[in-house]
Amino acid sequence: MKKTFYSNGKLLITGEYLVLDGAKAFALPTKMGQNLIIEKGSNKEILWKSYDADRSIWFEDTLLFSDISKEVNPENESVKNTLTTILHEAFKLNPDFILNSDGYTITTELGFPKSWGLGTSSTLINNIAQWLQIDAFTLLKNSFGGSGYDIACAQNDSPIVYKLEQGNPIVEKTSFNPDFTDNLYFVYLNKKQSSKSAIAAYNMNKKNNLPRTIALNDEITYEVLNATTIQSFASAIYKHEVKMSSVLETQTIKESLFPDFNGVIKSLGAWGGDFVMVISEDNPTPYFKLKGYETILRYDEMILF
Repeated sequence: MKKTFYSNGKLLITGEYLVLDGAKAFALPTKMGQNLIIEKGSNKEILWKSYDADRSIWFEDTLLFSDISKEVNPENESVKNTLTTILHEAFKLNPDFILNSDGYTITTELGFPKSWGLGTSSTLINNIAQWLQIDAFTLLKNSFGGSGYDIACAQNDSPIVYKLEQGNPIVEKTSFNPDFTDNLYFVYLNKKQSSKSAIAAYNMNKKNNLPRTIALNDEITYEVLNATTIQSFASAIYKHEVKMSSVLETQTIKESLFPDFNGVIKSLGAWGGDFVMVISEDNPTPYFKLKGYETILRYDEMILF
């Protein structure tokens, strides 16, 4: 019998990097996510096929049960090895899917281009956790790592405030539907940023006054959530961007790429790639297309609400 599981993509609006150290992060699930389709197979193996949003196959291979049940070489970062690692950690949490099965045919279907960085890994991990009835946060921690806010977005159909308390995820559903969402856009920067390398750089750069920085982040997150005008929202977002620029010791994305833009631009998630959020009184599409950025989505096209 065919089983299908689905998880939402994600965008992190505040708290990037700092969420790893206990800061409050405001995150939004996206309308686009990923399906995981499980069918019966044979030969004690998994025939795995992954489709990108355009229906092209971006990964296809056979995974042996015997490889999934044993420790994986952590130095091999191939797609197959990463997937085997996730499944191995899932096996440790619920071995029945290997021990009591003849095999599987598994298909994944992305609802967004893989290069967009909206959560190819987090949606997969959450889908596998749903399938095997295991805790997705534990599976993430044991396999891929990260704060887990993306898992929270995968599981929730509303905006969330997320934080880690002593390593445990705290998820608070919230509302965010201000009058100015028509002035919010998301622009893809034409390159995918590696979350792992970005987090490593952050860990090298973070300062001794981290508690003060986290407190400021939490204050700004509150301002963002409670903004009633585009001006107050833009002011809070700008403040966040400037502070993270200082923490990361790097230019803001507006300073480096769009210094002549009339509006506020904020990096999302791992700085330097994926999407940015744009706050603009006027439709910014002509400006960004002239600069060579073709993917510009309105808030209502991107965000699940």
